[in-house]
Amino acid sequence: MSAYESARHYFETAASVMDLSPNMKKLLLTPEREVKVQVAMKMDNGEIATFVGYRIQHNSARGPMKGGLRYHSEVNGEEVLALASLMTWKTAVVDIPYGGAKGGITVSPKALSENELETMTRKFIDELQDVIGPNKDIPAPDMGTNAQVMAWIMNQYEKYHGFNPACVTGKPLELHGADGREEATGRGVGLLTEAMLQKLGRSLTGATIAIQGFGNVGSFAAEYLHKHGAKIVAISDVSGAKFDSNGIDVPAALAYARANGSLEGFESEKQLSNEELLALDVDVLIPAALGGVLTKENAGHVRAKFVVEAANGPVDPDADTILQKQGIVVLPDILANAGGVTVSYFEWVQNQQYFRWDLERTRAELAKTLLTSFEKMWAVATEKRIPLRTAAYLMGIGRVGRATVLAGI
Repeated sequence: MSAYESARHYFETAASVMDLSPNMKKLLLTPEREVKVQVAMKMDNGEIATFVGYRIQHNSARGPMKGGLRYHSEVNGEEVLALASLMTWKTAVVDIPYGGAKGGITVSPKALSENELETMTRKFIDELQDVIGPNKDIPAPDMGTNAQVMAWIMNQYEKYHGFNPACVTGKPLELHGADGREEATGRGVGLLTEAMLQKLGRSLTGATIAIQGFGNVGSFAAEYLHKHGAKIVAISDVSGAKFDSNGIDVPAALAYARANGSLEGFESEKQLSNEELLALDVDVLIPAALGGVLTKENAGHVRAKFVVEAANGPVDPDADTILQKQGIVVLPDILANAGGVTVSYFEWVQNQQYFRWDLERTRAELAKTLLTSFEKMWAVATEKRIPLRTAAYLMGIGRVGRATVLAGI
């Protein structure tokens, strides 16, 4: 099942509970604008290369649209549309005044030099600068992009529109970024994992956790969970998984990965495949890498009691049904990984006010926002006896739908 089919399935499931009319469903599913552009440039060797870039602006009923920009070889229009719609519901679930958008370029960033990466980014913004902006659509980092890429975006956008730091979030601190933005998604995953366990009478202290993916999200989630007493027994990246029954030395793993670019060569009790990590007998499984890693083929092998979706769409609908039948509680991505967009919102607010918060305030506001949304989602799920995912979608779709109706067509 494709990313868009999965996103559509989860929307339809919630819409049926809400008894949405066909016309309202069509309105909420149809994106407001789809942009596909050619990004042509001269490479370092003098050859001409052409890349395809996308920006899909899904919904602006609740405010300017917000969404990441990913550079990955598998980026395509359907995936970007799915992620843009996910952002619409995600921003509504955490009740920040944004709509949803997403963008990307079909490219492997590791195949480019830094000069080529910068040139490609600037060329892309040349094509998008008239449809993005602080009150229209605000890009942010995603897979394959980082604070440096956001700095180039800001600089290129400002060549057309003048000083405007709120045009993009996830920027370096030196260019008016927010303290705590880099850690935000992973920290949010940790906060919500702890909240979910507490709801079910469990403690984070001593809980065994396996994390698939040790990039930005997975590493910061591991750091938070380790500091708060959890036992991280497995972590992984593209080089494979590291397992230690006594718990991975997370600070050492973080230092090693940052120094070497991956976990390859990091010493552990046992080396596993990423697929074997998904089937470990642990309390919590956190898929924090790519989408679609749990499918009908392998969901039956999951032995974790809880799954926290740190990645976007890591559990497809067939796998979701299997996990439900097994009694495994799934914390859905539209809340679990919403820490990033929440702190992006804080960054945007600070840029609009020309005022900076300290890290302590950012962390406190992040916890307040996420935990308030978690409590609401849990209450809806309990009251209606529905899965957490359906409850979250009910919240998001309901808020977007009400805003659309109240504003008028």
